[in-house]
Amino acid sequence: MSKHVQTHLDRNEARIVAAPTEVKNAGAIVRHQVEADRNFELPTALFGATVGLYLAFIGIMFAGFASPGLIVPMAIFAVFIVAGFGVPAVWTRLAGNTSLPMTMGKFKQSGIMTNTGHLAARDAAIQMLILPVLIVLWACAVLIIAALV
Repeated sequence: MSKHVQTHLDRNEARIVAAPTEVKNAGAIVRHQVEADRNFELPTALFGATVGLYLAFIGIMFAGFASPGLIVPMAIFAVFIVAGFGVPAVWTRLAGNTSLPMTMGKFKQSGIMTNTGHLAARDAAIQMLILPVLIVLWACAVLIIAALV
């Protein structure tokens, strides 16, 4: 919790101190206060499945409503999907990122800790893939409706 320091200033209890000097040891690795985990600890296969399902949606819609006028918009959508997952994939490989994604075996064995508690691998995979699967099913439903009408 933070405190409002104005009361300390009013009572003359606040004191100003010099900034700490940094002692640099030869060969010591400088450790930053905050270390970033850029991969969310999930296996890469789950992200690949998500990208594949989104691209399957684009492919299904393009195949069902194929026309020359849709080539450019569908290509743009596909590029946005690839970029939306490609940029974070590159981001995980930046210098200074020491964390690695969890392997699928380790993920199945131990699950993952989320903000609301521990999840088994099956539950985490369902949570991650439910929306892309529903979007693909929605594309199939739209094509069935369009074919029947």
